Amino acid sequence: MKKFFIIVFVLLVAHSFAQQTSYVDFIKANATLNIVPDSALVEGGVSYNFKILKATDSIFLDAVNMKFNTVEIAKSDAVFGALSYSNIDNKIYFNYPFKKNESYVVRFNYSAKPKKAMYFLERENAPQVWTQGQGKYTSNWFPSIDDVNDKIIFNLSLVGDSEYKLLSNGAITERIELPNGSVKTSYKMKKPMPSYLLALVYGKYNKETKTSKSGIPLEYYYYTEDSLKVEPTYRYSKQMFDFLEEEIGFAFPWQNYKQVPVHDFLYAGMENTSLTIFSDAYVVDSIGFNDKNYVNVNAHELAHQWFGDLVTAKSSEHHWLQEGFATYYALLAERDIFGENYFNFKLLESIIDLSHQELSGEGTSLLDPKASSLTFYQRGAWVLHILRGVVGDRVFKQAVKNYLEKHQFGNVETSDFIKEVERLYGKSLTSFVNYWIKNKSFPYEKAYEVLRKESEFINEYAMVDCEAKTSKCADYLKYYVSDEAKAKVISQVPDLVTPGTFKNGIKVRQAISQYVTKIPENLKTDYESLLDDQSYITIEKALYNLWNNFPLERSKYLAKTRGISGFSDKNVRLLWIVLNLNTAYYQTDDKQKLFNELVDYTGEAYNVDLRMNAFQYLYLMKSCNEECEANLEKAKSHYNWRMVKFAKELSNKLEENKK
Repeated sequence: MKKFFIIVFVLLVAHSFAQQTSYVDFIKANATLNIVPDSALVEGGVSYNFKILKATDSIFLDAVNMKFNTVEIAKSDAVFGALSYSNIDNKIYFNYPFKKNESYVVRFNYSAKPKKAMYFLERENAPQVWTQGQGKYTSNWFPSIDDVNDKIIFNLSLVGDSEYKLLSNGAITERIELPNGSVKTSYKMKKPMPSYLLALVYGKYNKETKTSKSGIPLEYYYYTEDSLKVEPTYRYSKQMFDFLEEEIGFAFPWQNYKQVPVHDFLYAGMENTSLTIFSDAYVVDSIGFNDKNYVNVNAHELAHQWFGDLVTAKSSEHHWLQEGFATYYALLAERDIFGENYFNFKLLESIIDLSHQELSGEGTSLLDPKASSLTFYQRGAWVLHILRGVVGDRVFKQAVKNYLEKHQFGNVETSDFIKEVERLYGKSLTSFVNYWIKNKSFPYEKAYEVLRKESEFINEYAMVDCEAKTSKCADYLKYYVSDEAKAKVISQVPDLVTPGTFKNGIKVRQAISQYVTKIPENLKTDYESLLDDQSYITIEKALYNLWNNFPLERSKYLAKTRGISGFSDKNVRLLWIVLNLNTAYYQTDDKQKLFNELVDYTGEAYNVDLRMNAFQYLYLMKSCNEECEANLEKAKSHYNWRMVKFAKELSNKLEENKK
């Protein structure tokens, strides 16, 4: 009996590694899911409609650590009957004599307590649940297909507490109050997508709705207490949506577009089909917008709705078709908002980053499936920028449109896009592909040459170089060069700053706060004005430098910045507490209460960035007490890899210090 089981197991696993897409086409999934935050549980009923392409005796869904019951099958509209199944190796196999060209429906109930891809947490003493599929992890919370080449129409109905919003892909078809006080919210998709783009969010939110020029509903979700942050957080969202529809030349392919911030998200954002989830670190007020805003991430995830969601790369070898396109079109959207100089400066920054990667020996071909994010994103964007310059705007835009139309709701390789460009261009692009795409090394010097030919602004920036200090350097800060160039001069020769330099814009003043750390007496008054800037970065750096340079006036600086929190990581507030605790004669506040507040910020109730900063300050103060150490120990098992890495490294440092 044992031997027979092993043989069956081997056969099933062997089948799972075969290209199941050649046997079966999963068409539609309908599901009703109950979200139970207190138990970190998801459970419900699922049905899949599919067509058999080649006769087989079993098919499967990926299902990690799930329990199943009431598994049934029917042909088309026939009566359901019990179905034999096997739950092996994180898959559920449906065993049945499936016939070619026949259509079937399987339905079942399942439950799961996901260890990844669905995260149960608390924010402001209220539960929040969100998902992050990222390639192939949706099968941790929903029985699905870990293959980007199998696209399915997903329709989810979500059941949860009526006080909470339940969000998923597609448009709401109904919202029903249930007898037990919970609510069922049903969503419907019209077109197929890969399983990794299936998503849901459960939390306390309000919503603001706009409508695009083309009539698409744009839904902006926000925490109930953040009504004043809606405008700066979602600033330019509608403008970017309208721009991208026109620039891409292909109508937005989904029924609506929703965006929702979540607590301690793993990345900046994720382009789930029609439902972008992003980190609430990007929820900012009007001051924070000047330093760290959501605009680029917003545009990037929106561009993915076409590049990645509508057309999906067949494999990681062609991943740049998603990330490179999204990066490039996000830059185009930002150019429409911030101008040509901003666009070119961003291209310059990417050249610098890519050149550092090349010089460190870490550069790879754009088609290397193990390439870095920098390669997929920034090099991919540069390929498109260069290609557009080679073939011209008209050919490029038409080729992109044709590419999307031909392969919509399908999967693609690099050659699929290049063929469309070649067909309109009328010439072979083999040499271009070899040089810019396949070549292991990114030709950053050639890219820089192209950029300098395109932009006088970049030429000016390149001209301004004060590594070898000359008499011209002081003049640069007085006269005609851009704020970016002036910031560059200050970074190289900070002692050239004069009272007149403070009359420049926010970028120059930020550079002063960053690089002028020893403040001469003749700059003191002007430097103090930095504490009034509309920039939390400037305020934080200026506060520390003033406190450090003028000990007798520390009370004045602490009083001036009292009540300023900064970003969601409370960058200004944390520094203020630490400086207050280290100003012995400043007795305006209860020092113990302030210390307790600092320690409290290391707890699980706060976001990852805030916790890490609080831990770091306590470590530097040699004041990580028992509560701090206990919170650090808990942080080692956090789901966010950055938090885990930080906690382990800091814990090791504390142990070394004790020794």
